Amino acid sequence: MIEIEKSSTNIYADLGRADADAMLVKAQLASKIADIMRRRRLTQVAAAELFGMPQPKVSAMLNGRFRGISEEKMMRCLLALGQNVQIVVKPAPKGKAGSLSVAA
Repeated sequence: MIEIEKSSTNIYADLGRADADAMLVKAQLASKIADIMRRRRLTQVAAAELFGMPQPKVSAMLNGRFRGISEEKMMRCLLALGQNVQIVVKPAPKGKAGSLSVAA
């Protein structure tokens, strides 16, 4: 018999990472950046120039390797791509811990 374990909405939490919320936010931001780059047919080299970071760092970010790339830097990449970035703070539902997320 195969055991199936129900996943949470955060794979990083499922893997036991202490920084699970931050990692999920970075993954969501990287996904948005990649989508915009794809739609604009923007190469990593062109994006690196636009973002002011080396191309290998852009490649790492797009491949889920976020070491040395802050959420702030990723938001600045979105700004450089002509996107508005909005941070909304609101109360968590009663009895629930707060959470981080990236909305469309």
